[in-house]
Amino acid sequence: MKWIINFLTSSLGQKLIMSLTGLFLITFLLVHLIGNLQLLANDGGESFNVYAKFMTSNPLIKFTSYGLYSFILLHIVQGFVVAWNNRQSKGSRYAVAAKNTNWAASNMAILGTLILVFLLIHLYQFWFKMKLGWIAPVTIDGVEMSNLYATVSEAYRNIGFVIFYVISMIVVGLHLSHGFQSAFQSLGLNHKKYTPIIKGVGTAYSILIPLGFAIIPIWMYFVR
Repeated sequence: MKWIINFLTSSLGQKLIMSLTGLFLITFLLVHLIGNLQLLANDGGESFNVYAKFMTSNPLIKFTSYGLYSFILLHIVQGFVVAWNNRQSKGSRYAVAAKNTNWAASNMAILGTLILVFLLIHLYQFWFKMKLGWIAPVTIDGVEMSNLYATVSEAYRNIGFVIFYVISMIVVGLHLSHGFQSAFQSLGLNHKKYTPIIKGVGTAYSILIPLGFAIIPIWMYFVR
């Protein structure tokens, strides 16, 4: 047991935790986007409310969500630990700076902090209010559920919130642009044949996923 603790608290172990939790969260973003696209359905929010009801009431999904929260927290804490260790060690900081020449790679801690601020606001705006029963109910096919669509729609009628959301997605894209490739690299998955593919997929992912999220509030503000 001691060797496991020693490994997980070592520099290599910390990077491994960052990589595994990062890949899990990258996968979650895709699933979350697919669900959020229900907001664009022209059905008065019925599809999205049914989706939200399923995600908050299905036992398996609820169990998985607790793991998600744990992974988010672990990723955040580990990110700060790695950033602190790099700052404390001049040799490590210079090595990172020399290896990573783009701005996102050199400022992952700043990007992560900005994402944390967005995440806290996002959770309060929707998840927290729903959990506390602050969202008015709606009945669909005889089933009562929170009218989360109305809350989201109201938030996206505020141009200030739309701009904040879009800027936050740009930050997420920058974080992903380095984090995607870095996760595979930290796991030792480097190969002259496959690394360019990973970079290409990472670049596409870091553009398309945030873009997909950003389109939703823009569409709901200007079209709905």
